Amino acid sequence: MPNQKITFNDEQMLHYSRQIMLPQFGIEGQQQLQNAHVVIMGLGGLGSPAALYLAASGVGTLTLVDFDTVDSSNLQRQIVHNTGSIGTGKAESAKATLLTINPEITIHCINKKLSLGKLEALFDNASCVIDATDNFATRFLINRACVTKKTALISAAAIQYEGQISVFDLTQSNSACYACLYTEGGEENTNCSDNGILAPVVGILGSMQALEAIKLICKLGETLQNRLLIFDALALQWRSMKLNKDKNCPVCRAETEVLKL
Repeated sequence: MPNQKITFNDEQMLHYSRQIMLPQFGIEGQQQLQNAHVVIMGLGGLGSPAALYLAASGVGTLTLVDFDTVDSSNLQRQIVHNTGSIGTGKAESAKATLLTINPEITIHCINKKLSLGKLEALFDNASCVIDATDNFATRFLINRACVTKKTALISAAAIQYEGQISVFDLTQSNSACYACLYTEGGEENTNCSDNGILAPVVGILGSMQALEAIKLICKLGETLQNRLLIFDALALQWRSMKLNKDKNCPVCRAETEVLKL
């Protein structure tokens, strides 16, 4: 990144040295992470590993959004929490853990449900959004806010032995959105409490969400833009499906039409 001011001291340079030495990353990439703001929606099975890796990697600002509290059944997979967190809000519990890993980052907590307007305001200054929620209604709401604000969205889901992940880089005019993949109101909710989940499955998908966020922020390699990656844990197989922008999508098409007026 040309003319980027480098703000790291010697101790920080040592702390992030294993990333800084990477080809195509360097100190410039680390500075981009330091300057970034990532919003994580949901601090459960997916959000836990995503938050841990983003904090450890040095993302400068994280906003954690979750109105739920930690209970014992969460601890089988939601690794950002611990037994001492039971009864505590998930956002606050996650913040406490993340600050033990990297006390130099800034973490904001929001422990209530947000309307579409509030989400739009929150996403307005975000580098990207990680959707780690567990129901379609919330995912569709997050997608609408990202489409309106042209904010990149990294979405994942997991159930039982399977999971999927995609990137909707809504800064790009040719990007599909989440509603191009799933029709609003046309999907039946499935969740871990009703169907079960093998703990490492969400760990793998949540870690990949962190990876895709870092790639977006630092402009590294090729993201999962316009691709859906499907994971089968029992067969240990990945399938990649191409996603095309739906010209009749009621969400991103409508937003494009508004911009043309």
